[in-house]
Amino acid sequence: MSTLLEHVMAPEVRPFAIAAAMIVILGSVEVVLMLIGASLSEILGIAVDFGHGHPSDSGVVNAISWINLGGVPLLIFILLLLGAFSITGFLIQDIARLVAGPLPASIASIGALAASIPLVRVSSGFIARMIPKDESYAVGLGDLVGRVGEVVIGPLDQGPPGRVSVADVHGNRHFVMAVAALDSAPLPQGTLVLLVDRVGTRFVAVKADDELKPSKSTLSNQQSI
Repeated sequence: MSTLLEHVMAPEVRPFAIAAAMIVILGSVEVVLMLIGASLSEILGIAVDFGHGHPSDSGVVNAISWINLGGVPLLIFILLLLGAFSITGFLIQDIARLVAGPLPASIASIGALAASIPLVRVSSGFIARMIPKDESYAVGLGDLVGRVGEVVIGPLDQGPPGRVSVADVHGNRHFVMAVAALDSAPLPQGTLVLLVDRVGTRFVAVKADDELKPSKSTLSNQQSI
């Protein structure tokens, strides 16, 4: 264990160890924020959309747009870049040790970054193909207004948003941020709510009337999808 730790923390691989640690940190922060009804993805930006199809005046923006071929969410793009940089960096140094000796960290980092760019470009395109984009299946956030969902992280009030699990018309489940309407009492976890409005990525919810509530069998079928 100590040998492995020494290997990971060696100066020549330290940039790649830091990149791996950042993946763990970002993942942990996202989990914690989700528990309080926030999202790191929302803070950073819902998606990396650096003007795909619309060149920007910034060369950096255009370069990032080219690398992020699939236009995946910003958080996923960052994790892909960190993961590719870390893995390729460790591989470069391991191969260098077998041949002659480890490279200086700066040179290995340049090589790892150069190798990461095509890897991230291919990976983002692959991940984007896994996200439904066909008009018959892709559902915008606005299409969820008027749907009935269940509070999964609450209670919902007029303060920090909670989370509501709601199924779209195709049965795909979405976990959206929501707050209670201004004239609504707090909506505890497990309450069935009606999404009545949307402001940005946050929905406004009220308690669902009895006639709007799905039957138990329908709700269980939706949750199993």
